[in-house]
Amino acid sequence: MLKLGVPSKGRLMDRCFDWFAARGITLRLSGSDREYAGAVDGVEGLALVLLSAGEIPRELAAGRIHLGVTGSDVLREKLVHWQARVVDLAGLGFGHADLVVAVPACWRDVDTLDDLDAAAAAFRKAHGHRLRIATKYHRLTRDFLQGAGVADYQLVDSQGATEGTVKNLTAEAIADITSSGETLIANHLKILSDGLIHHSQARLYAARPADWSGGRKPLLADLCATLGLPPPAF
Repeated sequence: MLKLGVPSKGRLMDRCFDWFAARGITLRLSGSDREYAGAVDGVEGLALVLLSAGEIPRELAAGRIHLGVTGSDVLREKLVHWQARVVDLAGLGFGHADLVVAVPACWRDVDTLDDLDAAAAAFRKAHGHRLRIATKYHRLTRDFLQGAGVADYQLVDSQGATEGTVKNLTAEAIADITSSGETLIANHLKILSDGLIHHSQARLYAARPADWSGGRKPLLADLCATLGLPPPAF
């Protein structure tokens, strides 16, 4: 039996169910919405596990589920060296969003990461502390900014609406997920011209550390054939 983890509620769950249904596999809730129990029709040897999108990377990395659907931004943020822990099987074509660096729209001289680096140095000289960038994506943001040579900043954790941190004076800039950019504009923020950290979408992953013995690899091959995907090479 293969265990497939999918988001347990909301639009992401519905779109996931639709994606599998279009390929002849029905994923459905088998109890009430609060029971988080599911069932699978249309394919043998597959069990549905309903989890939060944030739990799925952890369960894949631990090998407690064989397959999982979650956003690529969430998985890459939560799993260090993610390619060694999961196999990326396919993008599902929904859940699109961009993780971006955004600054106040009034910073007219700050349009690129080089500009941000200069602004951060000037900010530290003027205020005696590093420029604050609010985010929920510390790993992805830190790696991106370090790769771009940006210094003199500090990441601050955002527990609520990240776009509001600049207005609330708890940060000077942000790194956050956006789909249309309208919320950023409403909060008087602009995306740096080279500030795209990651283009995210919902993706199907296979767990490298899961138990693939006992006929599970042939089950995976059959499932991939049904989904029109090449089987992964472990």
